[in-house]
Amino acid sequence: MVCALGASVCFGTATVLQAMAARTADAGGGDGEGSAFAVTLFLRAVRQWRYLAGLALDGLGFLLQIAALRSVPIYAVGAALASSLAVTAVVSARLLKVRLRGAEWGAVGVVCAGMALLGIASGTEGDRDGPPALGYAMLATALAVLVLALLGGRLPERGRPLALGLGAGFGFGVVEVSVRLIDSLAPSDLATNPATYALLVGGGAAFLSLTSALQRGSVTTATAGMVIGETIGPALVGVVWLGDRTREGLAWVAVLGFLVAVAGALALARFGEAPVDADRETIP
Repeated sequence: MVCALGASVCFGTATVLQAMAARTADAGGGDGEGSAFAVTLFLRAVRQWRYLAGLALDGLGFLLQIAALRSVPIYAVGAALASSLAVTAVVSARLLKVRLRGAEWGAVGVVCAGMALLGIASGTEGDRDGPPALGYAMLATALAVLVLALLGGRLPERGRPLALGLGAGFGFGVVEVSVRLIDSLAPSDLATNPATYALLVGGGAAFLSLTSALQRGSVTTATAGMVIGETIGPALVGVVWLGDRTREGLAWVAVLGFLVAVAGALALARFGEAPVDADRETIP
C-alpha cells in the first residue's frame, strides 16, 4: 500500500509539474495551432526542468505501481492510482493557484478516507495465475483500445470524450492485470508470454486514447471514464481469476473503501488535466 500511495503521489505531482512547464512554454512561444505547433510546444516544454522532473516522477511512479501490484490486490492499487487526482488537486491549489471549492476539499477527504479503509481491509496479492486464455484476452483488449485511439477522431462528437476516456482506463487496466500475469523476467519467457505484449500495447494505447480524449472534448468527462475503466474491470479480474482477497471478515470494509475512493476521484475528475486559466498569474 505504501508503494501504491507513493505511485499516486508521483503521478499526481507529475501532472502539475508538466502543466506548469506547458504553460510557461506556451506563454513564451507565440500563437499557433495544429500538429506542428503542438510539436513545437512540446519541444519547448521538454527543455524545462519542471517537465523533466514530471517525467522522472512518472517513471518512479510506474516502478512503484509494479511493486505494489506484486504485493497487494489489484483493486487496492487501482483505487490508489485513481486517487492521484486528489494529489493533483491539492498540488494545483498550491502551485497553479487553482481555487478549490469546499466540495472539492471534501472530495479530497473522501479519497483519503477510502484509501484508509482499503489499507485496513486489503489482503495480500492473489496466488492464482488465472486461466491460460487471460493473457490473450488482455492482449485482445489492448489491441481494441489501440484501434479506438487511432479511430477516435471519427467517433460521434458527443460521446467521444467518454469513449476515449473509458478506452484509456481499459488500457491502463490491462497494464495492471498484465503485471500480475508475468511471473518470469527471463527473456525467453517474456517473449512467449502474451501478457508482455498486452502490457506494452495497452500502456501505449492508453496514453494515445487519453491524449486524444483531452484534445477533443471535456477533460472532466474523459477523466471520469478513465477512472471507471482502470478501477472496476481490473478489480473484478483480480478477485474472480487471480485470487485477490481481503483480510478475514473485512470484505465489506474493502468494498466500501473502494467505492468511496473511486467516488471521491470522480468528484475531482476535472483535475485529470491540471486547469490553467488566463487570468492567473504567470509562473516564473
